[in-house]
Amino acid sequence: MIKAAIMDMDGVLIDSEPLWQEAEIRIFSQVGIDMTPEMAMETMGIRIDEVVKYRYDQQPWQGKTLKQVENEILDELERLIRERGEPMKGVDYILAFFRQRSIRLALASSSYIRVINAVLKKLNLENTFEVIHSGEFEENGKPHPAIYLSTLKKLQVSSDEAIAFEDSYNGIKSAKAADLKTVALPEKSVWHEQKYDLADLKLKSLLEFKDEHLQPLAR
Repeated sequence: MIKAAIMDMDGVLIDSEPLWQEAEIRIFSQVGIDMTPEMAMETMGIRIDEVVKYRYDQQPWQGKTLKQVENEILDELERLIRERGEPMKGVDYILAFFRQRSIRLALASSSYIRVINAVLKKLNLENTFEVIHSGEFEENGKPHPAIYLSTLKKLQVSSDEAIAFEDSYNGIKSAKAADLKTVALPEKSVWHEQKYDLADLKLKSLLEFKDEHLQPLAR
């Protein structure tokens, strides 16, 4: 029986992946990295400190610490969220769907808590989730399962009593490594890539999730 739904945030609740890309491209360009949207997609779902280190290891820069670059990306992202953040299609629907069935709601995001708070405020979802957990507080970010294992512990439910909603391949790997049934919502440009079939269910929108999907996801 499904008792809880654990939602990723970026690309599931808010259309922030393009904003992440814009922030990374702008800030990394200031340290001499000619970022492209495709390069930003490579690290989608990975915690920002790990993204910054990955880029530095590939192309070291001078003049700014990794922490400075990380904070500048986050500052730029928060500004973009405040100015242009929009919910993903079907957010109100899916939250109401689970509430009506007394299924508890949790949020498990690689984003730092400051970004999570900015998104929840922007979308008026500040009192929506029983549990909110950030990868910031884990030693290892996605695709490591730590964030989901901690969220399950906070909810006090087992992996067979919860489902995860993810948009990125790294997020899907994280949820599956925690032994969670997983619903994938890949970005349109990568929806048909075979790697997303790792998820138990693949949808184009939250609006496609129906009662008929709950039973196969239950164990």
